[in-house]
Amino acid sequence: MNKFISGFLFLLLAISCAKNKNPNVLRPEVSHAKWDELLNVHVDTNGMVDYQSFKADEGALDNYLKLIASNHPNENWNKNARKAYWINAYNAFTIKLVLDHYPVESIRDIKKGIPFINSVWDIEFISLQGLEYSLNDIEHKILRKDFDDPRIHFAINCASISCPRLHYRAFKASVLEEQLDLAAYDFINDPTKNIVEMDGAKLSKIFSWFRG
Repeated sequence: MNKFISGFLFLLLAISCAKNKNPNVLRPEVSHAKWDELLNVHVDTNGMVDYQSFKADEGALDNYLKLIASNHPNENWNKNARKAYWINAYNAFTIKLVLDHYPVESIRDIKKGIPFINSVWDIEFISLQGLEYSLNDIEHKILRKDFDDPRIHFAINCASISCPRLHYRAFKASVLEEQLDLAAYDFINDPTKNIVEMDGAKLSKIFSWFRG
């Protein structure tokens, strides 16, 4: 009888340990404070990125990326927390991609020498809790598909001059609605992206690519 009880307790312990090692365990919302600090230091209010200083601080960026890589959104997170996570992930990994190839004149040049991909945004270099993503995966298969929020297009930055500017603060669930409204307002009223006059308008290609 004692052997039976001991064996039963051992089995329960083994099951408990296995559950604790489950990578899909529901974790609380991740903090984006580290990313917020980096943006505040290396991005100015006009969205210009100081890649040289960012490169010197790459270790701090790597720590943030490790943090979000091990804290994938789950059903415990509310919608804004999940949306903020993916926007910040897109922007942070875009910076990482540039820094990994720094100095580079254009993010598009990174594609050179990499076969079988359509663009630099199709490179699967992002690993989040065992799943591989490209920047296009995050934009089109997650942000656009799961959230259906047009303002997302003004919040993600693709490291190209034609893209919306990179905001110098991290996106946060608690103020996400205000942040996305501001991102849309800033982009639409940016004369380097859109010109709206009485006799016509010249708009960013974003409005053509995502006409719907």
